[in-house]
Amino acid sequence: MPAPRPEAANDTLSPFPEGWYFLASREAIEKAGLIEKTWMGEEIVIWCDEDGRVCVAESVCPHLGSALGPSAGGRICEGRVVCPFHGFEFDTSGQCVATPFAPPPRSARLRVFETYEVAGLIFAWWGIEGRPSQWSLPDDATDQEGWSDLRIQTLRFPGHPQETTENSVDIAHLRYVHGYDNVDRTHPIEVDGPLFVSRWDFRSVRKIAGIVRLTLDLSAHTRIFGFGYSLVEVREHSIPMDMRLWILATPVDGRLIDMSLVSQVRVEPRTRRFIAGAGFLPHRLRAQVVNRFLSPMQKMDVLQDVVIWRRKQYRSRPRLNRADGEITMFRDYCAQFYPDAAGVANRLPEPDRAVRQADAGLRVPESPAVEDAPVVVE
Repeated sequence: MPAPRPEAANDTLSPFPEGWYFLASREAIEKAGLIEKTWMGEEIVIWCDEDGRVCVAESVCPHLGSALGPSAGGRICEGRVVCPFHGFEFDTSGQCVATPFAPPPRSARLRVFETYEVAGLIFAWWGIEGRPSQWSLPDDATDQEGWSDLRIQTLRFPGHPQETTENSVDIAHLRYVHGYDNVDRTHPIEVDGPLFVSRWDFRSVRKIAGIVRLTLDLSAHTRIFGFGYSLVEVREHSIPMDMRLWILATPVDGRLIDMSLVSQVRVEPRTRRFIAGAGFLPHRLRAQVVNRFLSPMQKMDVLQDVVIWRRKQYRSRPRLNRADGEITMFRDYCAQFYPDAAGVANRLPEPDRAVRQADAGLRVPESPAVEDAPVVVE
């Protein structure tokens, strides 16, 4: 019987790293009224009041412990969530403000999570030991002039957000898995606290309807803030047009993650060529059509990765070659999002820092056998 690998006991990651994680779009919250979901191992509810304030709260009534989600009978009344058990009402600060039978107890308050909004996307903060947010997300994407509406696609599969985010520096896999050509890094990696920046050029050849070949000449600028927020801004030079692709990995229960792909497109008024017959449309409609056409392609790229992500095992001591130096840099960056990991990593000799830093985090058991395909959530 072969001896186990010496590092095998440490090859798991804390399931809930610190950071901002996506929940839903403002549009989806307003349409649903009250949303319930499992997020970071917690049962939560999400709603907004009549002034547009969004609340993300633990789905447990402090009165007698009822769940507050719609599946239990929870509802929204005048911007307040109403407990289905005894009718206690809570505003978006989490405070109980009314009951049907007596004045509301001052101590009756929901556990709420900090929220942040970017371009109509709602995120909530998960802090180490419940500490408040340590940094903010960028808000420059709030400029929507000339951009299409957001298109959101969500996949659910077994995985970890560090593993999925690591793909942003794994240039080799872009060629080998996705078949991109001429993949070249254009700038050195930049790290500034929670911000990790990666830039590269590449060429992608696509088939339209299985017949027409479409070659895209692209430059990508990726900004990562923790594991829950990656924004890839892409410039296509031959059309030309601009694309934004948010890749938002959110832990569900310690085994599954929701990966939301959020895309939008801006097409310049004077284009040199068109996609999917968009040239016959008024300029104000072109971006919408092109986004609808390109977003399934982006999803197909991610599905190629999901096949690997859902079956791979984390290696705290990867056997890297000379082309993998940026993975080491990324692992070093990751330490700050785990309990006590940064201090441990910084005390290690430089060659060992990246491969050992994750060992300082909490441990979770390996995932059980995976299903055959990811679940399409949205």
